[in-house]
Amino acid sequence: MKRERSRLSARTVPTQEAPEHERAFLVGLDARTRSRGGKGAVTAQAAAAREASGVSTHSTSSGPALSQKSRKDGAPTAKADGRPSIPEFDAEESLAELRTLAESAGAEVVGEILQRRDRPDPATLVGAGKLEEIAGAAASMNAGVLLFDHDLTPSQQRNIEKIVGRRVIDRTQLILDIFARHARTREGQLQVELAQLQYLMPRLAGHGVEMSQLGGGIGTRGPGETKLETDRRKIARRVRHVEQQIENVRRIRAQQRQRRESVPVATVALVGYTNAGKSTLFNALTRAGVLSSSKMFATLDPTIRAVDLPSKRKVLLSDTVGFIRNLPHTLVSAFRATLEEVQRAALVLHVSDASSRLSAEQDAQVEIVLKELEAEKKPRLRVMNKVDLLDEEVAESLIADAAQEGAKTLYVSAVEGTGLNSLLARIDQMIEEDQVKRVRLRVPQKEGKMLALIEARGRISSRKYTDGTVELEVEAPESVVRRVREWVVKSRA
Repeated sequence: MKRERSRLSARTVPTQEAPEHERAFLVGLDARTRSRGGKGAVTAQAAAAREASGVSTHSTSSGPALSQKSRKDGAPTAKADGRPSIPEFDAEESLAELRTLAESAGAEVVGEILQRRDRPDPATLVGAGKLEEIAGAAASMNAGVLLFDHDLTPSQQRNIEKIVGRRVIDRTQLILDIFARHARTREGQLQVELAQLQYLMPRLAGHGVEMSQLGGGIGTRGPGETKLETDRRKIARRVRHVEQQIENVRRIRAQQRQRRESVPVATVALVGYTNAGKSTLFNALTRAGVLSSSKMFATLDPTIRAVDLPSKRKVLLSDTVGFIRNLPHTLVSAFRATLEEVQRAALVLHVSDASSRLSAEQDAQVEIVLKELEAEKKPRLRVMNKVDLLDEEVAESLIADAAQEGAKTLYVSAVEGTGLNSLLARIDQMIEEDQVKRVRLRVPQKEGKMLALIEARGRISSRKYTDGTVELEVEAPESVVRRVREWVVKSRA
């Protein structure tokens, strides 16, 4: 028996804002396949996430709900058999995420309906009867577009549009629209366009005879070439053109990367679920002034900035696009040129939202994308951000535990600057490029340029002036030691 829940809400927008925000009605579907054992329900997406993160799907079996206070650290709890229990995105939370996506796309959400049924309807996803109810609700709210928290097949989208008489957009198309809004550089715009074209191509099918063009003149009688075929050829040509331009971008990026790699400076890549605070953390560490916003996918175009570590070594920090549940494969493919920074990074900082109950599930989704990028085996440090949103006592306890040597998870607040020094110190420990050497130097005082370099790039433990020379005990990166090697008296690793 189908269980359904509807929730309608009319929100009034001031007249001056009405033209800027399209009125949207959300449609969610909770269709789960019961396990044979009858214990709980596991969605295919959740199972894929757990497989990617190495967690058994059996760990999602029903159990007592944890209080919000005990869950505030966002970490998975342990089951009786020792396996971690990862909270799963339920239909309500998935619809809430769709709401945030819609608002990021500039829509005003005026209502929503969540339907629970055993399985999706192959023709209309939610069933023709339910669509009639949705059409009436959307009309009463004066909604111009229906947003489905599900990927629709081309035939499903056409069937739904015929019944509701409104534009219908699925989850993938909504994400593509947000990417198109936020892409600023030529590179980002090309990558978004490629993903949109790849999404559009299969949706040209099924228009049939109404798109046919009749030929004129002798020998051209009959249906001739359909507009559908013409459109397909045009899109295919455009896809090839955009792919060629993106390949040029990849070549330029490879050349830039080769120049960077000729200098012993490691790259550290920030990855994580969208809206985990990556750009805010990036700004806190580099003072770059990159746009940081609570809107999803505020960062699309990669940014790389230098960061000084406690050892006075430099690393390059790379901010990347956020990942999301059900991230369209076309986007992963299109943004591969950008995400190559993750593949070539010496260290990956996996940023998570410590205040989210679903941080473990979000981490599992990130694992799926990293696996697709073949970057899942990269050296990694997990950074739990937004500890300022936790209870003070909980936050202090977590930070203290993470301060222990060898801990693989650090807790920070990019907004308040909490734990950033510990994060830089841990990065310093994990980076192997340009190792720090301890040397004894005897540098002539007239070599002011070299002395300034040693002062700026090394840590001086002792200094002594004798007979026009300066004797120094210094800890400095290998790249600096090589530049002053003619004055090295004694070297100790």
